[in-house]
Order: sequence, then structure tokens, then C-alpha cells
Amino acid sequence: MSDAIDTNQLLVQLQSMAREAGIPARADSGAAEAARQSGVVFTEVLRNSLEGVNTRSQESRALVESFELGTPGVELTDVMVAVQKARVSFEALSQVRNKMIAAYKDIMSMPL
Repeated sequence: MSDAIDTNQLLVQLQSMAREAGIPARADSGAAEAARQSGVVFTEVLRNSLEGVNTRSQESRALVESFELGTPGVELTDVMVAVQKARVSFEALSQVRNKMIAAYKDIMSMPL
């Protein structure tokens, strides 16, 4: 099993999370400038991503509990899909965090 991160897949996941958070996609190459002009702030994007992962986790827990209690209309396949979505979201967020920490360490070790 490889620990390498597929950057294209990570980018697609981040773009998907941004869309779900209500952040429109930018087609132009000046995305950073457009983000500044539109008022999109990194902390807001990060907060929205964290809230999205938390929401998915809570929804999956609620579905699992409903299934365990035998609530009519809750199918095992729905529960499994929700749990996997929550796991993948958390895994993507963990990888982003790891990359941010590595970038921070790289910046801090740069000579002045």
C-alpha cells in the first residue's frame, strides 16, 4: 500500500467540498485575485469544510442509530453509503491537514 497522495484526486475532492459549501468554482487563472475580490477567505473555506465533514459524520451516526433501532425505511445500503461518505470526507480532511503541516514545516525551515 502506497502512502503517496494523488494530487489530482485531492483537488477534485476539495473542489467538490467547496461546491457543497456554496463556494462557486473559478474558471480563470487569476483565482487568488478573484477570491480576494469576492471576499472568499481561507479560514471561511476551512471552517465550511470542517462543518461539512462534521455534518456528514453526524448524519451517518444518526442513520446507523436509526438502522440499529429498526426504524422503517432505513436501508442497510443507505447506512453503508453514508458511513463511507463520512469516512472519505474525514480522510480527505486529514490529508489536507497533513499537507498543511508539512508546508508549514517547510516554510519554517527556510533560511532567511
